Amino acid sequence: MGLFYDFYERRVFPHVLDLSMRALEQHRAPTLAGARGEVLEIGFGTGLNLAHYPSDVAKVVTVDPMDALPERVRTRIDAAPFPVEVHHLPADRRLPFDAGRFDCVAMTWTLCTIPEPLAALDEMRRVLKPSGQLLFIEHGRSDDPKVARWQDRWNPIQNVIACGCNVNRKMDALVEQGGFRLASLERFQAERVPRMFGEMYRGAAVPAQAAR
Repeated sequence: MGLFYDFYERRVFPHVLDLSMRALEQHRAPTLAGARGEVLEIGFGTGLNLAHYPSDVAKVVTVDPMDALPERVRTRIDAAPFPVEVHHLPADRRLPFDAGRFDCVAMTWTLCTIPEPLAALDEMRRVLKPSGQLLFIEHGRSDDPKVARWQDRWNPIQNVIACGCNVNRKMDALVEQGGFRLASLERFQAERVPRMFGEMYRGAAVPAQAAR
């Protein structure tokens, strides 16, 4: 989209992302409470989840194409009570991990931005142990038809100003289409967030079938 957008995406948006995601901080610990063992975090962002993992977590491996605010992220990694291994990779391509490696996959406000979400979910399922689970919280499509119509109208603008984010994806359906079975799902409206952006999906899912 040109030099200005490239500058915005690399230099400005990471600060916007870090600030806006702090407003949702209280939702991280409840989402990650079931994490254990070796965790694959999809969409690491600026590392805000690290302070909210429970003590059962032994290691976190991250995947995110964005290298955002590296000095701030390094400080958060250094403060983590477990090792953190960082990979700057897109999640919707073949991941460099063996099948069935991870005890848990964690994803917070990430599936909205992945260009090929079903391909990414397929990879998450492949690298997850059969006994493992996917823990997630996402914003997405409203069940209210009026709000959903406004989300559809706004989405092209959101895609640009939020660097690929979509406000109108039906997250529970995507997770199921990606080969997972929902073990739990909570829908709620985030406080102090406009409804168009604050329709939350929080849940846990388990592999529904063998990965390809």
